[in-house]
Amino acid sequence: MDGIINIYKEKGYTSHDVVQILRRLSKQRKVGHTGTLDPEAEGVLPVCFGKATKVVEYIIGQNKQYKARLCLGITTTTEDHTGEIIKRRPVEYDTERIKTVLQSFIGEYQQIPPMYSAIKVQGKKLYELAREGKEIKREPRTVYIYNIQITKWLFPNQVEFIVDCSKGTYIRTLCADVGEKLGCGGHMSGLLRTAVGDFSITNSYTLDQLEEKVNTKCWDSVLISIEELFQNYPKVYVTPSADRSLQNGHTIYEKGIDPIRSSPFQENVVCMYTSTGDFIGLYQGIQQEYIFYKPVKMLI
Repeated sequence: MDGIINIYKEKGYTSHDVVQILRRLSKQRKVGHTGTLDPEAEGVLPVCFGKATKVVEYIIGQNKQYKARLCLGITTTTEDHTGEIIKRRPVEYDTERIKTVLQSFIGEYQQIPPMYSAIKVQGKKLYELAREGKEIKREPRTVYIYNIQITKWLFPNQVEFIVDCSKGTYIRTLCADVGEKLGCGGHMSGLLRTAVGDFSITNSYTLDQLEEKVNTKCWDSVLISIEELFQNYPKVYVTPSADRSLQNGHTIYEKGIDPIRSSPFQENVVCMYTSTGDFIGLYQGIQQEYIFYKPVKMLI
């Protein structure tokens, strides 16, 4: 079985828990998630099966959307509600100022990853070091906030908002940074991931719903093909004489391309097909003295 299932991860499960459950349900070992979602967070978690595990990086690299709740006046060790309280400060609940500060983070943003994160330093995850009582210096990372929209004011000290952001953005760190900029501190008190690229919460499945699909033998109805994941990429078809070279993962030259069926040449990653229409993998279009396509990811 090869493809992706759009899972709705509920609270209480780690991303690893989800993978283990899906291995049991699918009776398949090659299963991988596409980016850690904290146990207390919920929402979209695309999971790859079989050959689709080869393209995990393409899903991880997509933009994300979250619905978050910011609690002002309280800072914690983990930057969310699961941590120990470090400090309490009074909150001036000025909605216009809160809105202005939140939206000031739109654009490029230098963010220092939290200690309680899965980032590895010298082979050890930061959260493992944090649990040992250690704190190490973390270099800021460039992330991008595309939009922030406030959805609910929760007097006296909370606010809900939707944020569209680049990969690698920590929303609890964003909440903590907003609190510091307001002068009262803050932490993330709730998080729902509503989208990962084109994977939306509206067409996601809980583990219980998926188990029901398995029991009724409707598993295939929720499986998204690898080809569908790359549906917006240019498509290139080879001629019959180049089929064997393509299937062996060789570089494909212009003379082996079917110009009638193929998208116009672009120096981008493209979906490569045999002359009979079988999707073989991702290739990079290159133009030097001549045009050719070099394999990036073989999916056979």
